[in-house]
Amino acid sequence: MTGGAVRTPAIVSRFGSSTPRFRLLCLPQAGGTASSFAAWRPAVPVGVEVATVGLPGRGTRAAEPAPGTVQELADSLVEDLRDAVTSPYALFGHSFGALVAYELTRRIELAGLPAPTALLVSASRPPHDPLTGRVSQLDDDGLLRWLERIGGVPPELRRYTRFLRYAMDTIRTDLALAQRYRVAEPAPVHCDLRVFGGSGDVLARREQLESWRPCAAAGFSVTVLPGGHAYPYADPHRTLTALLHAAAPPLLGKEIMA
Repeated sequence: MTGGAVRTPAIVSRFGSSTPRFRLLCLPQAGGTASSFAAWRPAVPVGVEVATVGLPGRGTRAAEPAPGTVQELADSLVEDLRDAVTSPYALFGHSFGALVAYELTRRIELAGLPAPTALLVSASRPPHDPLTGRVSQLDDDGLLRWLERIGGVPPELRRYTRFLRYAMDTIRTDLALAQRYRVAEPAPVHCDLRVFGGSGDVLARREQLESWRPCAAAGFSVTVLPGGHAYPYADPHRTLTALLHAAAPPLLGKEIMA
């Protein structure tokens, strides 16, 4: 903390076990909020805590300066999360959150903090693949149509004009960060890297998911689940089961098999 600024806690939502044996730290999609993973609440197994990470300049942390790059965002988060990255845990990032989670994992390793059991990335291009298109430059209606086409927002959101205007600004900010982000030669992470995607995702296809392989120095796998870009929220039980199987099977054993 610098300059006497007051920082809001980085964990903006927690649910599941109050005394967890395993923590899943989640970084949401562009424009994500504290409620991004709320649909998972009924599906969390015994012994697991799901904790949503809030980003500076957004939501409950709106009063804080918004970092200008994905790398600066990860620099900020590694300091904010020092008390939360205690073993055992995994990092899960969906879409834009996958890029942040990758950079955050690298910084956790470089800082000598307890490493995650796995980095779980979802529905995203890898850091070294260029992003085509400039959707952040669309007007609100054009951006909303694009989001509806990829399954990023429900069509009924159009009814909530005031919230929609705020949401579009936040989504556009995050998409602009993603558009500027590219690493020519990604440094591999040393924990297991597990990549997930939706079978009907038009934004992150199977070949892009496979292209994460150079980012892995340890175990690597790709898992495709039914659904589109928003597949994690369509079937929370299936998604959480797959994530926890990939990240913590020795710790949770048969409790996540149901």
